[in-house]
Amino acid sequence: MLTRLSRLGPALPRLLSHPPARFVSQSKPTGAAGSTAVTELHPAADSAGHGEVSEYVKNPDYHGFSSDPVVDDWNMKVGFFFGISVALVIGATFIHYLPDHGMRQWARREAELVIQQREREGLPLIAENYYDPNKIVLPSAGEE
Repeated sequence: MLTRLSRLGPALPRLLSHPPARFVSQSKPTGAAGSTAVTELHPAADSAGHGEVSEYVKNPDYHGFSSDPVVDDWNMKVGFFFGISVALVIGATFIHYLPDHGMRQWARREAELVIQQREREGLPLIAENYYDPNKIVLPSAGEE
């Protein structure tokens, strides 16, 4: 469904700039007149007056930045360049090179260095007593 709408995208402004002006009734004729009725959908435009003209009539490739076609096209290209290209590239680069959050990478490298050092010295990776039992202060039996 969305693919069909995306194909209509460039043609949609041109379709909307020239809406149909008349509809013919297909209902069965009533009365003596027997002919099809023609009704006005929109009031007829005053050709002698200076009504407002749609930007799409003046410039079919109107992007909404300016009424001048050259400035409109230039502003569209510059806006999309900075809004899409620069924002995505600089934004992605900024996020990629942010510092190590929570120092996780540093902790991993440090742990690998400690493991390599303990393997070289022939020590176990983790000692039987992680903390030195002589430095632990335990409460006496009466304080519990």
